[in-house]
Amino acid sequence: MDQPGLFEGSAPQPLAARLRPDDLDLFFGQSHIVGEGTPLREAIESGDVPSMVFWGPPGCGKTTLANIIAGYTDKNFEPFSAVTEGVPRVREIIKEAKNLRVREGRGTILFCDEIHRFNKGQQDAFLPCVEDGTITLIGATTENPSFELNSALLSRLKVYVLNSLDEKAIGDIARRGAEEESAEQTVAIGDDALALISRYADGDGRRALNAIETLFKHLPDGTTEVDEELLRNVLDRRMPRYDKSGEDHFNHISALHKAVRGSDVEGTLYWLARMLSAGEDGLYVARRLVRMATEDIGLADPRALSITIAAKEAYHFQGPPEGELALAEAAIYLATAPKSNKVYEAWARARKAASDHPNEPVPLHIRNAPTKLMKELGYGKDYKYDPAEEDGVAGQTYLPDALKDSSWYEPTQMGYEKTIAERLEWFKKKRG
Repeated sequence: MDQPGLFEGSAPQPLAARLRPDDLDLFFGQSHIVGEGTPLREAIESGDVPSMVFWGPPGCGKTTLANIIAGYTDKNFEPFSAVTEGVPRVREIIKEAKNLRVREGRGTILFCDEIHRFNKGQQDAFLPCVEDGTITLIGATTENPSFELNSALLSRLKVYVLNSLDEKAIGDIARRGAEEESAEQTVAIGDDALALISRYADGDGRRALNAIETLFKHLPDGTTEVDEELLRNVLDRRMPRYDKSGEDHFNHISALHKAVRGSDVEGTLYWLARMLSAGEDGLYVARRLVRMATEDIGLADPRALSITIAAKEAYHFQGPPEGELALAEAAIYLATAPKSNKVYEAWARARKAASDHPNEPVPLHIRNAPTKLMKELGYGKDYKYDPAEEDGVAGQTYLPDALKDSSWYEPTQMGYEKTIAERLEWFKKKRG
């Protein structure tokens, strides 16, 4: 276990780098993949790990786990960042790995941090050497591998999902950091302050250690104890973890949509606030609210569409932050409105019917007849003008014969659709 760490160097290191462990017993969290008796832990302890990719949010231990593997293996360990280096460097490492394998019979582990920064074409550079065992590839990514890695490479890697660290793991990391920073100072950190750091970190171990480091750099002279009030004066505002173009974006809008669909006002407001405070485009949110109005509410409450369109216009007119209130108003209205997806279903059925029967002729009696010839051919013959008929219903059919018995829209008994259902039943009886 004499392999050097990934970030060794002569320059002063941040606390997070200084405390990076090289032993599994000092690795906090992720017990579901590296706890006692797990296959990955046994592979690491044996010094022979398979090609894999670690997927998880920032600060959850991906690079730390790679660093630990470096300490357990006898293989040559090559750390690499897709942020600062490119495919030419990958080819150099592969060439060196082949020579080492021939010369010493020794394998190479290539750790590629931020592997998703390579496009799917560039990722092909890894395929031959992973396939023939020249290198063992360990990738780390904050993005969903099923989106960011090409299928050929992904099929050759074992995916390990790392979670955000829980408060206990963050607390253990923060306590260790505090002990390291206070080694030359007599400063005690109370449990309340450590708990605040755990909440502030949002599951990110690196953020917790950075907070500890910042705290000790800005302690007033003579401080002997850190309480919650002092800590709050040092810590910056908590910034949400959000990627407007990545998986977080889709997860958050999915959560908002499902909260609206589930009539949960608090959930609706929370996810709306999360997205907007993270910098999401308010007009994107407005477009999604319009979709919810038509997909999940429809004619159970026809006002939902008008209100969401009005909210979009208000946001466009005012912009943030004033316009956000219009979006919140519309979101609350949608969450509390009666729900029906019958318009959505009816439109899907009608589209399918149009696809299955694309060439059915328009019935003669409802064709337009602007010329004498067309009238002679029967266009518009026997057409009855419904508003002029008794009760406003002429009892005609308006579908081609092949579809005359179709029923696509089936309203619920929710909200205004109950009234629509009664009207449809009345029309049906009037038509006989």
